[in-house]
Amino acid sequence: MTLRFDFGPEGEAETGYIRVSAADAYDSAKGYGFVDGSRVTALRRGGDRLTGDFCIPFDAAFLADIEDGNYIVSITIGDAAAPTCTTLKTNGERLVLRNFRTVAGQYAQERFAVNVRGGKLKLAFGGIAPRINALEIAPSKEQITLYLAGDSTVTDPSENGYPQSGWGQMLSYFLKHDVAVANHAVGGRSSKSFIAEGRLNAILEGMKEGDYLFIQFGHNDQKSDEPRYTDPATTYPEHLRKYIDAARSKKATPVLVTSVHRRYFEADGKLKDTHGAYLDAVRRLAEEEEVALIDLAEKSKRLFEEAGPEGTKSIFLWGAPGEWMNYSSGVRDNTHFQEQGSLRIAELVVEGIRERQILPLTMYLR
Repeated sequence: MTLRFDFGPEGEAETGYIRVSAADAYDSAKGYGFVDGSRVTALRRGGDRLTGDFCIPFDAAFLADIEDGNYIVSITIGDAAAPTCTTLKTNGERLVLRNFRTVAGQYAQERFAVNVRGGKLKLAFGGIAPRINALEIAPSKEQITLYLAGDSTVTDPSENGYPQSGWGQMLSYFLKHDVAVANHAVGGRSSKSFIAEGRLNAILEGMKEGDYLFIQFGHNDQKSDEPRYTDPATTYPEHLRKYIDAARSKKATPVLVTSVHRRYFEADGKLKDTHGAYLDAVRRLAEEEEVALIDLAEKSKRLFEEAGPEGTKSIFLWGAPGEWMNYSSGVRDNTHFQEQGSLRIAELVVEGIRERQILPLTMYLR
């Protein structure tokens, strides 16, 4: 069932729409509303019923209870009297709009895909002048689903982990509404433990012909504990092959991604390779299995060496004491990214999709 919401001050909604005012806090009984909405306001500027009024969801989120699956979400943004600037993240804090601007009197409708797990659609608003006039949430069976299997460098962040971010969180920003990203990556997992925990099986439950499975491991396959460790010459490619076979069993397309590099430099400014044989194992497997390879290790090496030891601090999760709310004592993390860094890494993944001409996925890049 398609849901339609008309945002603004209390009053009559557009025909076929549900009215949402600034005072509508989320309530499970009605199944929608704002959370963290103490600074949500609503205004009426005049004009037609749907665009002439709106809510200003400043640093707030809107929830709607819906069944799990893929959706096409359409949002109308605009203000008759003022320019607007809206950033929007969906489930898993996935970026879909970044400083999206309209001029006074302009109304824009943007569409994007969302993969919902957990029975709720979440729209988290940011930006210096956010607006929402109208919202439509339509279930879709026709979209391609791009599944991600990986570790903490890929995963969606936890709500209290900001600004830590994986590149999978940012991938939706580069895709049209024809493709929904289902990010199953989880921190601390290796190619082995991901399977042992049933996570690959969970992906297969929803996978269909025409979908994609992007696979990036390696960081935790190096760990010495038995549940995670794999040998780059034997068990690592053996486990990766299970992902390839699983995707092909569903007539989906597997894509291998080499591990993104960590932030460690040699004295001469060259990046230190901390993954070694694990990278070569992925490259050999891609050739043997005739699977598309995005060499994120090579791409990130070039990016990090160009930025240098100092410049890469703005890519990785570095911060002075007090700089980040969730890391008040400061942080120096050479493995994980902050948001502007994960956005840059996602750009490299998209660059790889274009270079490898992974069709029809390339047709749906923004």
